[in-house]
Amino acid sequence: MIRVLLAEDVQILRRALASLIALEPDIDVVAELADGDHIVSTAERYRPHVAVLDIDLPGTDGITAAEALHTAVPECRALILTSLGRPGNLRRAVAASVSGFLLKDIDPERLVAAIRALARGEHVVDPELAIAALEPKATRLTAREVEVLQLTAEGEGTRQIASRLCLSVGTVRNYLTATVSKLNARNRVDAIRIAQQGGWL
Repeated sequence: MIRVLLAEDVQILRRALASLIALEPDIDVVAELADGDHIVSTAERYRPHVAVLDIDLPGTDGITAAEALHTAVPECRALILTSLGRPGNLRRAVAASVSGFLLKDIDPERLVAAIRALARGEHVVDPELAIAALEPKATRLTAREVEVLQLTAEGEGTRQIASRLCLSVGTVRNYLTATVSKLNARNRVDAIRIAQQGGWL
């Protein structure tokens, strides 16, 4: 029997995934979590073969938890199941010894097959995302947008950036607004995170 730990903060999705997996005669969900802080301690208790983790969890994010899990419970293999399908996230996951990386919109049959593959010691990665991750770390941001975002990441305020770059405050705000839009980010903090994960900052 393949033992699975499931970490997903959206309750309705977590319950749906658990119910789906429970239909399989050879797979058993031994633990369900809504945050990332208890993944390692729960895995140490239940010794799952596969941990299906979201990236954007409250507390410890899924990739950081997967890296700690690899050290604490090395026989448990991590499968990242996320809507944050960015090449930078995949590169980060691979560096954290994650064995699988799939998007949440996959067919249920593919998810179940991925769990079985990981339990056999195989790796499973979304093919389109894998190709994108192998491409050069290109960005759609201009050099000036990257510069403004980098200064923002360093804690500089809008007025400070404007003074430092000899720009108007309005121009700096326009650069930041364009950056958030181009990266499909929720806000400036999210844009900084996306850019850092993509290797642009």
